[in-house]
Amino acid sequence: MKLTDNYLTHSELFAQQAITIPKYDTSLIRQNTLDNPEWVHFGGGNLYRCFHAQVAQELLNSGDMTAGIVLVETFGKDMIDELYHRFDNRSLTVVMKADGTFDRELVASTAESLFAHASRPADVARLRTVFQNPSLKLVTITITEKGYAIKDSSGKLLPKVVADTQAVVKFENMQHTMSQLACLLYERFIGGAAPLAVVSTDNFSHNGDRLKAAILEIAHSWQTAGYVTQAFVEYVSLGDKVSFPLSMIDRITPQPNQEIGKQLTDAGIDDMLPFISTTQGMRLSAFVNTEAVHYLAIEDDFPNGRPALDKASGVLLSNRDTINKADLMKVCTCLNPLHTTLAIFGCLLGFDRIYKEVNDKDLLSLIEQIGFVEGLPVVENPSIIDPVAFMNEVIYQRFANPNIPDTPQRIAADTSQKIGIRFGETLKAYVLAPDKEVQALTFIPLTIAAWCRYLLAVDDQGLPFEVSSDPLLDELQSQLSSVTLGDQADMRPVLEPILSNKRIFGVDLVEIGLSDKISGFFAQLIKEPASVRRVLKETLAFHAKVIEK
Repeated sequence: MKLTDNYLTHSELFAQQAITIPKYDTSLIRQNTLDNPEWVHFGGGNLYRCFHAQVAQELLNSGDMTAGIVLVETFGKDMIDELYHRFDNRSLTVVMKADGTFDRELVASTAESLFAHASRPADVARLRTVFQNPSLKLVTITITEKGYAIKDSSGKLLPKVVADTQAVVKFENMQHTMSQLACLLYERFIGGAAPLAVVSTDNFSHNGDRLKAAILEIAHSWQTAGYVTQAFVEYVSLGDKVSFPLSMIDRITPQPNQEIGKQLTDAGIDDMLPFISTTQGMRLSAFVNTEAVHYLAIEDDFPNGRPALDKASGVLLSNRDTINKADLMKVCTCLNPLHTTLAIFGCLLGFDRIYKEVNDKDLLSLIEQIGFVEGLPVVENPSIIDPVAFMNEVIYQRFANPNIPDTPQRIAADTSQKIGIRFGETLKAYVLAPDKEVQALTFIPLTIAAWCRYLLAVDDQGLPFEVSSDPLLDELQSQLSSVTLGDQADMRPVLEPILSNKRIFGVDLVEIGLSDKISGFFAQLIKEPASVRRVLKETLAFHAKVIEK
């Protein structure tokens, strides 16, 4: 059978494969979307397919939505052509449970998929029409942290953003995704200024604020150049017409696993093996593998109304303060810092799966110390999710799930864009707390030192390894180019230009008094082969505290 088979007339084919099918007719949903689009999503990766598209599927099944999602890619031409178009905008979600069983569901809630690029004028024209339609209520985004960066590490606008701010406001002239989104908001403004909610669902703290700041910086530049009016700036800034709600999203979604693809193929489902795309070399797959647990908490601020998101499983709606607390709890303490820690040490120690690291006594103790001992004391309880219960679930059920084929190498990508959120917010909280001493922290500084050690691209055995992609990789490795394994020199002069960079860490680590501790750890980590494991063991032996789970 094929994913593109008619599931309404050939439901028995899907039943034989234990695949749950949609309860709606895609032809009707697509016509409704064409006429009255309500939801646009930017970024067609795996998280979108197993979360946003799944939410829409639930609401379409229940009749609470009657139009699907308009999926937009501004970079992934191959993703649109070789994945979405090839499989008729469908995908197979494989939920991997800890007991070894899998749930399979055909997801068909993506009504249309567009490559928004000057080389595709028809797709750009369609997207422009969608944004001008008053029926549009919601735009969601998953483009990773680096997609929002409009400045380099020194605070200067990126060259492509400079070009965008100097260009006539037309989508085809824009190069950066933030500029393209700002341009589409301008299209909506001149088309009648209908309200809209623009929701970042990327995995970093204060995501809505960061999105709004990027859009506003571009809008102000256009106004200064005389391309747009003050009225447009007010349209995107005042909040009554265009909102940028905060959100917290959580579902571990590794790259589609080759072995799972083989199992699906052997079971008789066509085209299930992951593949490399033709021109962009993207790793694509008709299925997405993910975990059962999932959360999406969103600030309930939708000026043009919203789909019945509260009726979908795992979706929580609340006020801004509550969502901000939930986000900080997860992104800054209870999940993401622990993931990043495992990624850094996992790459250095030669691990290929996250769950294997949780079975390592030292690494398990390390993330327990960072989470329960150093993180939780400065977490505000968001009330909609209990932090202690959440962290227990993360460490002992989700990270430990052997059926989640997640790798430290995937998590380590773009760490320079994440580490300031993962650890910087906790460090800030310690600095501000009258009863806390940031210099008393041990395991967060150790992890920051280990990240600098990781950037040397030499593992704990002294062997070279491939560092995961990162937009600041060349810059950071250049700053560390004088360091070699076995170096006995004082590391503070080498590290302090990095540690003092607020754009990386969210705080000046030299200024708050952590430079000596981090530099000292770093010097020990590069002393000789096997030093990473040795320092980890010794630090745990001397500094680990008894935890209350």
